[in-house]
Amino acid sequence: MRRPTLFLLAVTLLACRAEAPPVGFPAGTWVDLSHDFSSETIYWPTARPFTLEEISAERTPGGYYYAANDFSAAEHGGTHLDAPVHFAEGRHTSDQVPLDRLIGPAAVVDVTRRADTDRDYQVDIAALEQWEATHGRVAEGTIVLIRTGWSRRWPDKARYLGTSRTGPEAVAELHFPGIDSAAARWLVGRKVKAVGIDTPSIDRGQSTTFMAHRVLLGENVPAFENVTQLERLPPTGSFVVALPMKIRGGSGGPLRIVALLPES
Repeated sequence: MRRPTLFLLAVTLLACRAEAPPVGFPAGTWVDLSHDFSSETIYWPTARPFTLEEISAERTPGGYYYAANDFSAAEHGGTHLDAPVHFAEGRHTSDQVPLDRLIGPAAVVDVTRRADTDRDYQVDIAALEQWEATHGRVAEGTIVLIRTGWSRRWPDKARYLGTSRTGPEAVAELHFPGIDSAAARWLVGRKVKAVGIDTPSIDRGQSTTFMAHRVLLGENVPAFENVTQLERLPPTGSFVVALPMKIRGGSGGPLRIVALLPES
């Protein structure tokens, strides 16, 4: 794959050193890869959904306007981080994930054709090797983003999850693409920084063993789920910044993930 510019590499290193002076990003286009959080946000059938309670939205006796809300939600819903501890005891919690795991050059693997014909499709080694045959070897330190096209179904819960039901009984009705265990091991072997996908989970909906989670998170490779707008990114050349809510001891949390498309 095409390697990032020296400038982008310098930005990555500086972003991970608290003592470094601030620097600017190169000119380019920023793409928001995050769904917003609202009453429409999709969560796992057994998870608490997002709620926003208005506390104030009015002009005060002092003459100024004041707005404030309370919100609550499960860690794992909407565009969010899966911290390694989510499926691997003793691995990084949300606040422990190093910044350099969350910032870096991206490789976008497009499997939309396969996913369109098989809602239970699993990304396999063949799909990843086919990407490499066209774009070159996935470089160490890459953030790999899997584009299935599933985000086009958001926020239709029935089409996105495979069911509109909630509760434990609905889990068996989940249908969406994911990554198979062999491909997860392949990604670990490439020493990627993180893996993202535009579906509810890096494991397909019908998974009962969650091997992609166990393999990747077991190696302290964080996952980004319910990513969107991957169709706006090229296979190589973009640069990702994925900053989750810093929850001490958390197993995940809401994520704002963006990508920079530098000017050529």
